[in-house]
Amino acid sequence: MEDEFEFYMQYSNSVEVSKLTRGDLKNLVQTGESSFLEFKHSVASPEKIAREIAALANTKGGTILIGVEDNGEIIGVESYHEEEFWLNQAAVEECIPEVDIKIELVDIGERDVLLVKVPEATVKPIYVKGKKYRQVYVRLDHESVVASDEYVEVLKQNASSEGVTFEYGEREQQLFRFLNEYGDITVERFSLLISVTTYRAAKILVNLVSAGILDLFEKDGVTHYTFSHRTS
Repeated sequence: MEDEFEFYMQYSNSVEVSKLTRGDLKNLVQTGESSFLEFKHSVASPEKIAREIAALANTKGGTILIGVEDNGEIIGVESYHEEEFWLNQAAVEECIPEVDIKIELVDIGERDVLLVKVPEATVKPIYVKGKKYRQVYVRLDHESVVASDEYVEVLKQNASSEGVTFEYGEREQQLFRFLNEYGDITVERFSLLISVTTYRAAKILVNLVSAGILDLFEKDGVTHYTFSHRTS
């Protein structure tokens, strides 16, 4: 019993009273879910909420509002203690490495809304434990989705302290001409364009993303590459 109490206390008493007013909360909710804002009716389990935490940390960071429906209705939670416990357990035990979340309480009357601040990870990717293997999640618009293998490699390379360089050779010239004409390209299409394996094509594209030359985005479960806005 004493061990159980210590385990519970390890993930409790971390909630602070938010400076947000009820009006501030309504204004925030009205902006809608996005790549940096997620609504949750409640915390279903540490395993499920860990996906949202990791996805935000792997992207640009953001906020999770517990006690807000998908349609923006603010319903609050009756008692925040269980939600707090599961949130901290998710951030510490289900995320690898752990994520240093901050939990704030917004008073809306008889109930409260939990405002969970998730920082962008300094070391990426953040993995989420699974029954068979770990997975990486990222934010895509207003959803948390499993990252493609290429996306994971980009996260790894961007976290490296070494500068990324690229060679502007014939393959890169073919790629840039294609992008100038069609706008974006997939690994499969690029491998056919330059007559190499998809593995080699992915390595070239990932390196160009890490060098800031290309951006990538997910569409219908497939990773697409396009010129970076920073270089266009």
